[in-house]
Amino acid sequence: MSYKTILCVISASQGDNDLKQALTLCEQNESHLAVQVLGIAAPPPVGTYAATVSETWAVERQADIERLSQRVKEVNDIIAKAQVSADVDSVFVERTVVDDVVGRRARYADLAVIGADLRNNEDLRGPVLNGLFFHAQIPAMIFPDDRPMALVASNIMIAWDCRLEASRAVHEARPLLAAAGNVHVVMIDPEAGERADGEEPGADLATYLARLGAKVTVERVTSSGRSVAETLQRRAQDMQADLVVMGAYGHSRLRERIFGGVTRSMIEEPAVPVFMAR
Repeated sequence: MSYKTILCVISASQGDNDLKQALTLCEQNESHLAVQVLGIAAPPPVGTYAATVSETWAVERQADIERLSQRVKEVNDIIAKAQVSADVDSVFVERTVVDDVVGRRARYADLAVIGADLRNNEDLRGPVLNGLFFHAQIPAMIFPDDRPMALVASNIMIAWDCRLEASRAVHEARPLLAAAGNVHVVMIDPEAGERADGEEPGADLATYLARLGAKVTVERVTSSGRSVAETLQRRAQDMQADLVVMGAYGHSRLRERIFGGVTRSMIEEPAVPVFMAR
């Protein structure tokens, strides 16, 4: 089992960093790269002054379409120089439907990669991830600014809380976990019990992972008043993890957006690459 089709979403206005890294990753893993280039359309004018500004809006819209077309040409030129199987899809849409458009494309990929360019794009990052997790339900790997894209990790930390989202992430990450030298199952303030994290928190997961051939360690960590995200980030850095595997959006998207949450914190400021699934 491996990731044979990898999706990379880029905007018409961003640079080439994410694309070039994704090409290198696919070359190393003999994977096909699916590239989706997004052109974001400004919403049409409405209200009293709509007639006045409609001509300007139409001119700007045409310029944006031409910019997207030029960007697709540049992307195809970069791909042509690489020894990688790839295809390019371009879409010109309003920001409100980005998640649906990305989700429909992502249904035909095994994994999406989120590089520094897209991760730092606050307007697109959320809609793209919503498309991946909620409209397609495929996993994503999110990379920090200073880490090149890679699908090899020798020291993996699993953020485990026994929820369905975490279980999905573990199952989707099996190729990485099976190849890792060490896998650490980290639980923050776990509760023992049949209706909580099991009579021996983490033991069932450790047994499952051992059957994959992984060398597993279970760690039960006390948060000591810190947030779950901060505790996970610190533990990942302390153990020099190459990758964190975790579930995404254990709470509703609305709650995450208003109050923040582990998913949001790990995406915005990842200390190490993060593999997420829902």
